[in-house]
Amino acid sequence: MSEAEAAAWLCTAEAVRSRAGAMLALAEADRLRHFTVDPMRLDDAAAYVASVVRSAYPDLRIPHHARWRHFAVGGIDRWGPLGARLAEGGVAQAARARVELCVISVLLDAGAGNWRYAEPGTGLVLSRSEGLAVASLRAFEAGLFAAEGGMRADADGLVRMDAAALARAFQVDEGNPLPGLDGRAALLRGLGAALLARPDLFGHDDPRVGQLFDHLARDRATVAAGDILAAVLDGFGLVWPPRVVLAGRSLGDVWHHPDLPLEPGAPAGSAGLVPFHKLSQWLTYSLIEVFEDAGIAVTGIEALTGLPEYRNGGLFLDLGVLRLRDPGLADAPLPPGHPAVVEWRALTVALLDRIAPPLRDRLGGDTGALPLSRLLEGGTWAAGRQAAAERRADGGPPLRILSDGTVF
Repeated sequence: MSEAEAAAWLCTAEAVRSRAGAMLALAEADRLRHFTVDPMRLDDAAAYVASVVRSAYPDLRIPHHARWRHFAVGGIDRWGPLGARLAEGGVAQAARARVELCVISVLLDAGAGNWRYAEPGTGLVLSRSEGLAVASLRAFEAGLFAAEGGMRADADGLVRMDAAALARAFQVDEGNPLPGLDGRAALLRGLGAALLARPDLFGHDDPRVGQLFDHLARDRATVAAGDILAAVLDGFGLVWPPRVVLAGRSLGDVWHHPDLPLEPGAPAGSAGLVPFHKLSQWLTYSLIEVFEDAGIAVTGIEALTGLPEYRNGGLFLDLGVLRLRDPGLADAPLPPGHPAVVEWRALTVALLDRIAPPLRDRLGGDTGALPLSRLLEGGTWAAGRQAAAERRADGGPPLRILSDGTVF
């Protein structure tokens, strides 16, 4: 197959799942450099996650794993009043703004270190994903991402974004540093450039992020989750640093691993490359609610994969499903391209698929009632955070990653 075909395949959830499965097969054959796997611990892990789910959602009415959960931290409905104002302009207008907030907030949601955000008006001091979510929402409300203000994210506003403006909005200073600040600002400028480069997706006369809703929703009663992901990966390709480029296409969250074999049927040009698309898939999960609330059903959600980030991955390390061959790797942060990090993330994706059936058995639900998107929320992400808090005073992950603001 050509490089273009390999690039297209690597930008699918199918490729993420396939390569993750190949990595788990190596682990089960005891052929990975950095990790061993103990499948016997998976049932215990399922029991742990099930207890977390039942504590938080005794009725099992679990929402999708989405950015919208973080906007409600502290039990405060922050989006509701803003959405009500936008809805006065019609369903499509509100949906465009929701897409824009969601995209901006997900792109800005990378590792935050010890950074904190003091929310005006509530007295809450927030950190990590919740802090970044609320800070991004307040910045969106203040018109930071629009050329002429207002709750929107348009090309003219994004291309001129700089780290200083972002730092002011996110309360960053010498005493409150935010890792990867320059990378986050560059992501937003890249987003603006992506809007200008693809008028077919984002509009000719007024290029803005929310036009993606119109592109996907036009004359449809349903949209496939895979089509949302494809549009995200296609439309926002210019956002990502050019780590791996095939046929002139920057693949984003795709990494090298020296030992991974080429699976039967996989494009030859994809050899040694492991795709994750964590932020793009999380964005897709988060956009599901936008379409559903606009009256458009989203199908094929199970085609997406679990998310290879440090809460899900930390769960399997903390509960002994995974073990580092060299515990010393946990002593210092690792770059995201380190083979140990690539292995950890791929194993996380594969193990999320493995833990789903025993978890559903314990909760008494099937795939229809408890799709992976709900198990993540209910779920493995929350259980990973709880396990970390039980084991480390700062609640941080068992393996630390050097964030450039574009991966986690």
